[in-house]
Amino acid sequence: MKLLVVEDDADLRRQLVSGLESNGYTVEETADGQEALYLGTEFSYDLAIVDLGLPSLSGVDLIKKWRANERNFPILILTARSDWQDKVEGLEAGADDFLVKPFHMEELMARLNALLRRAAGHAKPVLEFGALSLDTVGRVVSCDSRPVKLTSYEYRTLEYLMLNAGKTVSKSELTEHLYHQDFDRDSNVLEVFIRRLRQKLDPEQKLQPITTVRGLGYRFDLPSS
Repeated sequence: MKLLVVEDDADLRRQLVSGLESNGYTVEETADGQEALYLGTEFSYDLAIVDLGLPSLSGVDLIKKWRANERNFPILILTARSDWQDKVEGLEAGADDFLVKPFHMEELMARLNALLRRAAGHAKPVLEFGALSLDTVGRVVSCDSRPVKLTSYEYRTLEYLMLNAGKTVSKSELTEHLYHQDFDRDSNVLEVFIRRLRQKLDPEQKLQPITTVRGLGYRFDLPSS
C-alpha cells in the first residue's frame, strides 16, 4: 500500500514515516499543502494522512480540492486541536476519519488498516479466498492453514492483488503502489515477485490464484469465502 503523509511538524513526520515503513507501507511525504495538492492530484495513493494546520494551504482546503478533483482515496486527518468543530469541518470536507495528537502508533495503524479494508470492500481484517487467507493486521499469509513465508515485496504484491480481487491490475498500477516515485521500476522484477508467489502459494498448480492477463497485467481470481 502506498501512503502520502502531509505533516509540517518535521519530528512527527519522521516518526510517522519511520513507523509506517516499518509496518511495510511505501510512504511519500511533504510538509506543504500546495505540494500535497499536486502530489495527490497527479499521482496514485491508497491513503493520505493529513494534518489540518498546514502552511500555504490548510488541510481542510487541501481535502476539499482533492475531492473536487475526484481524488477518492481514504483520508485520515491529524489535529492537535481539541475543538470538535475542527474535526467536523475536516470530516465534512471529505476526510474519512481523524486522530487527535498525541496518539499511539498502534491506534493509527488500526485506523489505517480499517480504512484501507473498507475502501477495498472488506469489513474484516482477514481476507479469505478459499484455502488462502491474508491477515492485514498480523501481515500473515496462510494456505490450507499452513503459514506461507513471503518477503516484504511479495507480501505487498499479494495484498494489493487480493484487495483488488477480480480486477485486472496493470503492471504500472501495481508498481506505483509498491515503490516510491523515484524507484527504478523494472517490470522484470515484478514478474519475479509474481512467479515466486505462484510457487509459494500454489506449488502443485491446483489453485492458480493469480492470472496473467496478456498485455494488461495480473488478476487475483480465487472466489471470496
